[in-house]
Amino acid sequence: MTVLLSTLEVGQQIGTRTLDITRQDLVRYAGASGDLNPIHWNQSFAEGVGLPGVIAHGMFTMGAAVQLVTDWSGDPAAVIDYQTRFTKPVVVRDTTARPGEAGAVVEVTGVVGAIDTERSTARIDLTVTCAGQKVLVKAQAVVKLP
Repeated sequence: MTVLLSTLEVGQQIGTRTLDITRQDLVRYAGASGDLNPIHWNQSFAEGVGLPGVIAHGMFTMGAAVQLVTDWSGDPAAVIDYQTRFTKPVVVRDTTARPGEAGAVVEVTGVVGAIDTERSTARIDLTVTCAGQKVLVKAQAVVKLP
């Protein structure tokens, strides 16, 4: 399905997504990204540097959140700009004794924040929370649409 710029209104919700994150996800991401910092997989190390526990990679969280926009637009290449600020870490509990349970749950909601008809773009504002706290702020994706 192709989203047309002419069908959008500022304030319109594009959808929501729930992300169930496990430490296994973090280990896979570490291997793929090359970011092997032990704060993303080692509980005692993370606590030893003052963190509340193992935390998700910021770029993992950012990338997982924008998936809502790419799925909605139907074309990942339509996202021509994406930026955010990281405000709170996503703490991922150890759930190895409870297979299938998420170590952290991140909620993502997308809303049309602005429309630029001259450039054929829409700015999608994302609200990204974990445990009731915003973990990303000013998360905004600019999407080029027909």
